[in-house]
Amino acid sequence: MSALWPFVTALWLGVLVSISPCPLATNIAAVSFIGRRMTDPRATILAGLAYAFGRMVFYALLTLVFVLGTSSMPVVAHFLQKWFPMVVGPVLILTGMFLTELITLPTGRGGGLGQRLGERLAHIPFLGAFLLGVLFAASFCPVSGALYFGSFLPVALGRHGSVGLALVFGLGTGVPVLVFAIVAALSGKLLGSLFQKITGFERRARMGTGGLLVLLGIWLSLTTVWRL
Repeated sequence: MSALWPFVTALWLGVLVSISPCPLATNIAAVSFIGRRMTDPRATILAGLAYAFGRMVFYALLTLVFVLGTSSMPVVAHFLQKWFPMVVGPVLILTGMFLTELITLPTGRGGGLGQRLGERLAHIPFLGAFLLGVLFAASFCPVSGALYFGSFLPVALGRHGSVGLALVFGLGTGVPVLVFAIVAALSGKLLGSLFQKITGFERRARMGTGGLLVLLGIWLSLTTVWRL
């Protein structure tokens, strides 16, 4: 059972990335925008699936780049083997403090080239939806960046089954988007109601996860850095 926990953690972190404030608004806006150009509800769901798959592919490939890059360089691999256990504790503490809003960073305004490109891609039925998912997944905001680089990536780099973890994490980022697409195909008003409910749930989930990360980081720091 303990062998499944890293995969459950990867799935949960992926879901939390997808429903964190910036990606949540982006995902629902993208699915709604795509859905308005589909006359068939099934086509809306398929386009949402393509968008979700684009997000999954981006996160999975990005993780594989880090994993394969570090494993193919002996110096980096030796550094991680020696120092990774000591670094991961403080990293988790900082990530948890960021998720619980004890540390905040200014967020920039959206727009520019990425927004214009996204609007053009949304006009292309399914390939555009897939590429739109890749584009928006690559647009890290502070919370999603902290969850990915500060929480998930240390777990993936520290295990042999990192390829599977990357795929599960990508799946976690895509599942909520597929739910949004199904709801959008059924009712636009229902999608707005779902947005409000998930926003409240996301904050509670983020605070709880952040608190756990702080506690876990403190425990790891005490046991690995200070040898208590």
